[in-house]
Amino acid sequence: METVVIVLLLVLSTILLAMVGFLLWDRLHRERRLKDQGDTLAKAVGERIDGTIAVFSELHKSLGELKKQTSSIEEAGKNILTLQEILRSPKPRGGLGELMLERLLADNLPRDFYDLQWRFKSGETVDAVVRVGGNLVPIDAKFPLEDFERMLAAESDEERATITRQFIRTVKKHIAEVAKYILPDENTFDFALMYVPAENIYYETILQSDIYCDCVRRKVFLVSPNSFNAYLQAIVLGLKGLRVEKAAREIIGRLERLRGDFATFRSDYETLGGHIHHTASKYNEASAKLTKLDDTLQRASEMHPEKLPEGSAETSGEDE
Repeated sequence: METVVIVLLLVLSTILLAMVGFLLWDRLHRERRLKDQGDTLAKAVGERIDGTIAVFSELHKSLGELKKQTSSIEEAGKNILTLQEILRSPKPRGGLGELMLERLLADNLPRDFYDLQWRFKSGETVDAVVRVGGNLVPIDAKFPLEDFERMLAAESDEERATITRQFIRTVKKHIAEVAKYILPDENTFDFALMYVPAENIYYETILQSDIYCDCVRRKVFLVSPNSFNAYLQAIVLGLKGLRVEKAAREIIGRLERLRGDFATFRSDYETLGGHIHHTASKYNEASAKLTKLDDTLQRASEMHPEKLPEGSAETSGEDE
């Protein structure tokens, strides 16, 4: 009985030790699993924090660039306001128009085909002239900005109508100033171009019938940056046509000269042919005489002495 009790106690002790060991193992395993999960969570949180920091860094950088762009926009706005203030004065405004005109000419034409600040015999100076086949196209830049801005700022129809009439008078005055550069006696064409550097002002001018009629009467055509570019392209095509025509004239001149040289060569050739024909004729005559003489000598060498006529020896002696 005691043995059975002892065995039972040993079995219970073994089971108890196994359970305690299992509990200890499970606890250690759970702590390790929790630690791994904690490490994974910490890593994920760290990555999220790093990503958030990177996002904030990019956002801060973008805000810095946006601030710079805003500063640039503000500076550009200030420059635009400054430019507007500068353009209120007629002289800088005219200089800007001349500069834009020069740029268009330089972009479309070779330098030999236009001149800037061309001075006429009267002392008048036009902004530019374009050379087309030995004649000149006068071009002058005009910038009627003040009346145009006042016309846009008009608050009533009556005020706008009044300012529009003033705008038309100003443009007509500019047209008259450009018309004085039409000087055919100084090799200009019978028309001139008035360059308006702003498209909106140009469109406003061409809409006014009074201005159009005055342009036709004075033979002054208004051009804007876009339409003037089309004019220049047409002039370029004309210049190419003139070059082709000049080259054709040179080719025709050379052909005429070659034709004259050919006529001279033909005359010399015919003269040489006549000499060759005469020489060949003389050669044939001499050849015939030579053949005849050869036959005579041949017959003479074949004759025998007894066949000679009587008295031939005496005659020979006397001749000797």
